[in-house]
Amino acid sequence: MTKGRPGLRERKKAATREALSWAALRLAVERGLENVRVEDIAAAAGVSPRTYNNYFSSKAEAIVFRHRDRVLQAAEALRARPAEEPLWEALTLALTAPFAGVAEEPDPQWVAAVRLLLREPSLQAELVRGGATTRAELAAAVAERTGTDAERDLYPKLVASAALSALQAANEHYLTADPVVAFQPLFAEALRQLAAGLPDPRHR
Repeated sequence: MTKGRPGLRERKKAATREALSWAALRLAVERGLENVRVEDIAAAAGVSPRTYNNYFSSKAEAIVFRHRDRVLQAAEALRARPAEEPLWEALTLALTAPFAGVAEEPDPQWVAAVRLLLREPSLQAELVRGGATTRAELAAAVAERTGTDAERDLYPKLVASAALSALQAANEHYLTADPVVAFQPLFAEALRQLAAGLPDPRHR
């Protein structure tokens, strides 16, 4: 592995993990989570069930992976942003970049199906379980940028928690908006309002 760039083996593993996660999400949306088997996910990704089990311990973990990975990507991207950039500008660019591939004009049927899927208790539990890890990683990146201590100081924890709350709020709005809206600019607007101190909309 070269400095700052994963080697071929790491890239292949990352591609396999991404393919499995996407296959799990797509099949669960199409069929319902209870109607999807590990064998179905593995076949859709072109690997064996044994390979699937090397990457994920449950269907919920596979589905949630893509969301969790985007936050971890954002933490790494924040570390790479120019030091002179204001924190919230850098944080917004880092957090929204992984969502560039989300459809600008989402399919209403897909959005409705995802909304139903996210009501599954196993998915909700997995999102909570992984939330501490992603929040800690983002807080660590904020601490590095601001010269604070992610363990002892409140500030990096507060910033990371607020940013991830904006992500959750944007996602909830995205899944319920009628007509449908593009996610990335919605998330960017949520972060902009947060950075501005959430001004009262009546005084705009």
